[in-house]
Amino acid sequence: MKYYIIAGEASGDLHGSNLMKALKQKDPHAEFRFWGGDLMQKQGGTLVKHYRDLAFMGFLEVAMNLRTILNNIKFCKEDIKNNRPDVLVLVDYPGFNLRIAKFAKELGIKVVYYISPQLWAWKEGRVETIKKYVDEMMVILPFEKDFYLKHGVKSHFVGHPLLDAISKLEEVNVDQFKAQNHLNEKEIIALLPGSRKQEVEKMLEMMLSVRPHFQNYQFVIAGAPSLDKDFYQKYVDENVHFVSNKTYDLLRCSKAALVTSGTATLETALLNIPEVVCYRGSKISYAIAKRLVKNIKYISLVNLIMDREVVKELIQNDLNTQNLVAELNLILNGEKREQMLHDFDLLREKLGGSGASDNAANVILKLG
Repeated sequence: MKYYIIAGEASGDLHGSNLMKALKQKDPHAEFRFWGGDLMQKQGGTLVKHYRDLAFMGFLEVAMNLRTILNNIKFCKEDIKNNRPDVLVLVDYPGFNLRIAKFAKELGIKVVYYISPQLWAWKEGRVETIKKYVDEMMVILPFEKDFYLKHGVKSHFVGHPLLDAISKLEEVNVDQFKAQNHLNEKEIIALLPGSRKQEVEKMLEMMLSVRPHFQNYQFVIAGAPSLDKDFYQKYVDENVHFVSNKTYDLLRCSKAALVTSGTATLETALLNIPEVVCYRGSKISYAIAKRLVKNIKYISLVNLIMDREVVKELIQNDLNTQNLVAELNLILNGEKREQMLHDFDLLREKLGGSGASDNAANVILKLG
């Protein structure tokens, strides 16, 4: 079959690449055309646009780049029309993908949504769009199946694809990792400031403000594949280091992590690394989000899945040096660290085993 896949962010690139791999194993005649990143490109096929050209964060930033976004939508529609895939696979990224779903469905192309938009948090009305234009909805969080059922939409809970990615990791040697990346002997605190330039610039300065309080540790920044190494150099010194495209290895070699809200919060937990979740957006974007988000107590996937506070979330004005220092101290040693690690075990049980990519591929192949 001919597959057209759209992933607009780094996490979508990861999950899209694993899905492509599963499809290739089950469909020897698979042909791929996609919007994604380096990981998807390694699976073969034609990369139409890289996600680094698509990612705009927050309401204000989207408004400022509206012309670019609309041009991308127009280009995508033309590309789908010219190439006529058998199946369109949409990976999260709802503002863009739901528009493309409507267009493809009207062309008679089968539409699959893999990794549901977070409609349970906001824009619940988009469920009606999914009802009309999506043939198969695949969800990766246990509570999402009930959410869709409430709205009269059947969905498939396929499991969480991060468990697939993590289950395939080879063992990492801490000493070897430090030597290869020119790190010193101190224990590591990992910094995951996000994947978009504007996000990283906002977060890194605050994360690094805790350094004077943790002189027995070294801080290592996880570089995003979408950003050049040179971008990070202004933050690097004798006790602040940088590694690129090695986030999972970095986390597994770390004692704790400061993580910008997003998929990385769940990745860090599944890798069993105690963390503090950080978020600070523009005042305008945050004010709009607060008005739109309904009945959601948490911003991190870890807490949302567990339906209670497992990891501390420092948001907007609560994200300051004093609070960061206090929370980081609590998870480096002692009772809170042990409780968090125990909760991470329960989190993995709740998400089920690996196999999401295979399960998703099976659903897609039935449409052929």
